[in-house]
Amino acid sequence: MAAAGAPDGMEEAGMDTGAETVATDESTRPLNCVEADAVVGTAAAAAEDSCAAQGSLQPAPAQPPGDPAAQASVSNGEDAGGGAGQELVDLKIIWNKTKHDVKFPLDSTGSELKQKIHSITGLPPAMQKVMYKGLVPEDKTLREIKVTSGAKIMVVGSTINDVLAVNTPKDAAQQDAKADENRKEPLCRQKQHRKVLDKGKPEDVMPSVKGAQERLPTVPLSGMYNKSGGKVRLTFKLEQDQLWIGTKERTEKLPMGSIKNVVSEPIEGHEDYHMMAFQLGPTEASYYWVYWVPTQYVDAIKDTVLGKWQYF
Repeated sequence: MAAAGAPDGMEEAGMDTGAETVATDESTRPLNCVEADAVVGTAAAAAEDSCAAQGSLQPAPAQPPGDPAAQASVSNGEDAGGGAGQELVDLKIIWNKTKHDVKFPLDSTGSELKQKIHSITGLPPAMQKVMYKGLVPEDKTLREIKVTSGAKIMVVGSTINDVLAVNTPKDAAQQDAKADENRKEPLCRQKQHRKVLDKGKPEDVMPSVKGAQERLPTVPLSGMYNKSGGKVRLTFKLEQDQLWIGTKERTEKLPMGSIKNVVSEPIEGHEDYHMMAFQLGPTEASYYWVYWVPTQYVDAIKDTVLGKWQYF
């Protein structure tokens, strides 16, 4: 029962104060042996839990410097066109006045190089002339043709759309020229050619191989006659895509793209030699005639000047 005249709040406060006093007395009371052991055990367990928690937060030990697991794989991002371990060479692919720096396996073939050029330029392999000191053979490796690092690889060719757009008039001119040839007597019997052919075979003409087809030699084709009967030589500058027609007086440097057509015919009685004309303008009047061309080089001359992608 509350004391007379005391407010209800004072009664509750007094009760709280009493509870606090009991708790304080309890905490300051000396512990007996059993209670002391219990407190010590509880503290040790808490300390153990704390150490375990701290240990779980420690970072993992670093890998030793030489450990492969600690090393990252690095790629330079270059498409060398070959597998790991292959010897690569630095090439400069030049097409359409644009240079492309490429790393390419030295033991890859010319055909594989054309595929690489296709991936870079979009130029189909069948429409490429790839040149390094002459036309690059498709079946030989770069090592076999002695390509060195830093070499310039010249590429000549046009896309299909370019060929269709540019060569339609040329195709028509070639068809007309062929039709005219079929209507006329053999070229070697015509008067304008007989005056040169009647001089006979030049003494210093290059030897011929009848029935054979060979690549262009590395030296100029020489010992031939032109229409006026003077000596003439043909030099194929593949790196510059030019044909040089040289005489004693001067040398004409003709871009191969400017030559509209190439015609040839065996010389009667000397079928191992041909007479050949390069069409430099729109009509037959622009033909530049060369006589006593060794037959084994005729197809190579046409392929080199006109390109294998020309359809006629």
